Amino acid sequence: MATLRDSQYQFLDAGAGRKLERFGPWILSRPCAQAVWAPQFPRLWEEADALFSREQGARWQFRSPRLREGWRCSLGGVDFFLKPTDFGHVGIFPEHLLGWRLAGEALRQCQGPEAPAILNLFAYSGGATLACAKAGAQVCHLDASRKMTDWARENARLNHLEEAPIRWIVDDVTKFLKRELRRGRRYDGIILDPPSFGRGTSQELFQIDECMQELLGLCREILSPHPLFLLLTCHTPGYTPLVLSHLATQSLPTGRLRSGEMTLPTDEAGRLAVPCGAYAFWTP
Repeated sequence: MATLRDSQYQFLDAGAGRKLERFGPWILSRPCAQAVWAPQFPRLWEEADALFSREQGARWQFRSPRLREGWRCSLGGVDFFLKPTDFGHVGIFPEHLLGWRLAGEALRQCQGPEAPAILNLFAYSGGATLACAKAGAQVCHLDASRKMTDWARENARLNHLEEAPIRWIVDDVTKFLKRELRRGRRYDGIILDPPSFGRGTSQELFQIDECMQELLGLCREILSPHPLFLLLTCHTPGYTPLVLSHLATQSLPTGRLRSGEMTLPTDEAGRLAVPCGAYAFWTP
């Protein structure tokens, strides 16, 4: 019988350009350019159930074909359906756990008569959406990929949140924000994790260097008069915590700003933290 830990995420080790993680019952070895140090626990790597490599074309190697079918995994109290993709992803980015916790803390401190309205942009498989819904928010989940939105809705079902107040939107982010502004809709909190490069629903081009300032400007306009927070995360090389802080300082009203590196979450003492991008968390 599977134990509770068998169903959860666990960071195991990193080094030599790779990372080793347990996602539920399976241990995966994948590339990690930041891990330039030596692995701390070499023997653990022998237990890997699957390995993803980009050295001779992107491909997975599986010990068991069952991994191709997908499986369940829990992170931060949220259940996910995972499966290997052609890009080496599995449908969850564990480094975002810190952001979910920051958003959840802000939501639990809200004393208003109505549930706070949260906008989750570039929402992927719905981790932040579901974490905020569990914390009592009404959420607008937006992603340009219908496939990913369907995946997020499947995760909502896993968490028994089918009837939760979540709007599922497939659209280009910029176009959606401008329409929401014209409609007069406002949000108490915004979460955004923009990609380095992407395409909207009608092949609209998104390039972070050219679009970030306009995007943050629109986010400022769509915040409610008494907002709770804005969480900005980024995996683009060069977008350090200081860079995100500068962008947030110039784009948002005066407030408190917390920034830092996102790392793979670990509860094991002595394991070297693996940097996986940056975050900036603004509160009024």
